[in-house]
Amino acid sequence: MLPRLVIPAGELAERFSRSSGPGGQGVNTTDSRVELSFDVARSPSIPADLRPRLLARLAARLTDGVLTIAASEHRAQLANREAARLRLVSVLRDAAAPPPPKRRPTRPTRGSKERRLAEKKRRGEVKRGRRARNEDGG
Repeated sequence: MLPRLVIPAGELAERFSRSSGPGGQGVNTTDSRVELSFDVARSPSIPADLRPRLLARLAARLTDGVLTIAASEHRAQLANREAARLRLVSVLRDAAAPPPPKRRPTRPTRGSKERRLAEKKRRGEVKRGRRARNEDGG
């Protein structure tokens, strides 16, 4: 089980802008879109042993070590702030998950080998049956 990771609100930066989508005329006047930024590379609240895994897994989403999440699916700024925070939690949780255990290689069973060879033989027979028969022996 992962230790609880708590990110203080002071480490999160929010920017607000005009949103596209539903809202009618209100969209043109309210800054309801939220961009939530979190500095993964320099955050003191991320344990040192977890930081490399987060940076590696989030490499495609980071800009100078900063993870930015945008939310604009709701009309209300407050709802978009909540959605952005939930998405940030989800992304960090997925990235912090330990890698799955390595697969232990196994050998094919005798039965599976025999079935595979029998199937190869059957396919060969089918293909041999499709060949044009040469009547003059050549």
